[in-house]
Amino acid sequence: MSWQKASFCGGGGNNCIELTATPHHIHLRESTAPGVTVSTTPARLQDLLREIKSGRYDHPPRSVQA
Repeated sequence: MSWQKASFCGGGGNNCIELTATPHHIHLRESTAPGVTVSTTPARLQDLLREIKSGRYDHPPRSVQA
């Protein structure tokens, strides 16, 4: 498989997300741990990216009580 680093990584850094595709799956890994991969379908990855972009996984700052 031919892995591609995310364009956001920039500068050829070594702490990047990489991905590759097969006919029915997309595989992701971190460049610092290339032996560990996560596989998903294109539809599920699209769902996850939509949720991330919507802010669903943003965490509001915790309130500090005196």
